[in-house]
Parts: sequence; C-alpha cells; structure tokens
Amino acid sequence: MSFDNYKTVIEEGDTLILYLTISQIYSVRAEAKTLSKKGVEVDNVFQTPYGALKCADLIGKSYGSKITLSKGWGYVMQPTPELWTQTLPHRTQIIYTPDISMIILQLEIAPGSIVVESGTGSGSLSHALIRAVKPSGHLYTFDFHENRVKLVQEEFAQHGLSDYVTVNQRDVCSNGFGDELENKADSVFLDLPHPWQAIPHTLNVIKETGGRICSFSPCIEQVQKSCEVLSKLGFQEIQTMEVLQTSYSVQTRKLPVLDLDFLKNEKDGTETKGKEREVVKCITAVPPATMPGHTGYLTFASLPPVWARKLQISLNQAQEDNLSDL
Repeated sequence: MSFDNYKTVIEEGDTLILYLTISQIYSVRAEAKTLSKKGVEVDNVFQTPYGALKCADLIGKSYGSKITLSKGWGYVMQPTPELWTQTLPHRTQIIYTPDISMIILQLEIAPGSIVVESGTGSGSLSHALIRAVKPSGHLYTFDFHENRVKLVQEEFAQHGLSDYVTVNQRDVCSNGFGDELENKADSVFLDLPHPWQAIPHTLNVIKETGGRICSFSPCIEQVQKSCEVLSKLGFQEIQTMEVLQTSYSVQTRKLPVLDLDFLKNEKDGTETKGKEREVVKCITAVPPATMPGHTGYLTFASLPPVWARKLQISLNQAQEDNLSDL
C-alpha cells in the first residue's frame, strides 16, 4: 500500500522499488511467502544480477536504505508512477513518462478532477492519473480485455489505490462509456486502435461546462481520421504533437581563441612561428549521439460548454439558410 502515501518503514505486502543501477531497476513485493508455478507456498526469493534477495528481510527496513546482496548491494525505494512505468509487467505497449507528463498538463488534470481513460492496458498511465486526481478526484478506466481488467484491478488493490479508480470491461467504441458517467468527466483519454469510433461517445461523458480530450495514436493515419471527427463534432483547439525526450551531457570543453592581432598590425618579419594558441575553458551542453525513437502522436482538443455548442449550431444553420436563399 505504499503507492497511496509516503512511508518510513517497509511493511509486509508493500510494493517497493529495488534500485541496482540506472538500467537495473525492479519492483518487488515485500512478502515472506509466495506461490510457485505448481501452486505450492515457498519462500519469496527475488533473483538479481548481484545475487538473491530474500523478500522477508525487507520487512521492517527503512525506505531509502542500502541492502546487501551476495554479489553487491542495492537500494530500496518508495514506488512512484515514474518508477512503476519502468518496472511494471508489460501486458501491452505502455505510455512512458515524457508522454504522460504532457498528457496530464494538456488535459489540465488536478486534484478533484474526474478523468475517463479507455485502453487501460498495463496501467502505466493509470497510476500517474490517479496520483494527479487524488485525494478527491476519481479515475474511470476501461479495457475490453477481461484478463487485463482482472490483473490491473488486483494491482490497484495491492497498491492501495482502489478508492481512487474504477475499472470496467467494455468496448467503448461500440457501447460507449455507460449512462452512469453522463456529463461527469472533466477530461477523457483514448488509447485505442480506432479512436475516431469512440470520440462521438465522449460527448455524453464530458461535463456540460466543457472539457478536454486526448488521443494517443502511433500512426499519422489514425491522427487524421480522429481530427476529422473531432472537427465535425464541434471540438476546438485541435492540435497534435510528438514528445521526444533528449538528454544533454554537461561538459567542460577547451576552445581555442582566435588571435586577431595580425589584422591590427602590419607584418614586420619578427613574428614568431608556431606560437602556442590561447585556450579557454567553458561549460557547454553536448547533444546525444542518437535521438530517441518515435512513440506516438498526442492529439488534444477542447469541447466548448453546451451553450456555446448550441450557439455554434444556430450560427451554422443561419449560414446554411442564407446560402440557400442566394
């Protein structure tokens, strides 16, 4: 239950992060016993590149403490949505932190927000959304796959997040989001193969005061179809972006100083050849040798309030009537 609040001491049943190196990070359950593949209860031992870790030994230790393994050591850390994204069991392709941060910013999600998500998948984005809406908001997340729904419900319960999220099994493209969410959501997120089929149903769940929508699509053809539907349904401020994270290396470099004295004085033959050039040290940012690859396109749009939508419909009708009279 360590996802809900920060703790000082690890308790039995907590999910924690085992940090070995920047590329070797794992999620571990602090449980003394676990079930083997044959269903037999055995000691819970987690194997790492630096030796075995008895998970029972973690109970009672402080978060952030250093633990000794047979071939090295590691650190036990508080779980966060960012660390969970790096260590979660992949049941589907997931959304990573750079895209997640832009989604939460553009959807204007804050504590108390009601958010609808379709395409739960492995729950990477869901954990970040829950943290953003806590303590008074709620996440309603949908997935059509029965087994994925069951597994993500179990994870939310293990992490102590069940009070902030409701998981539903539903094909929202065909059946919508349900009558219980009518005019209830501040924002909607879609991660679907055919998001343009679900967009018309979002009109029923977004609040009458308006709201925001985001669609994540790996292909530009999906983006084009979604934008066409968004425009026809009266959404405004439609924009598509791609988030690429680039890490620059800050280094101290030596740069030669160009000697321009020869421009001021005429040569008299007394110049010394091979004179050592002056060098200065400066701090600079060096770009990476390779750029990160494409993940997906984020399409955002705003749905105006009901009164503005009705006014726009009236204006459009008046324009059509004027054109028909010509």
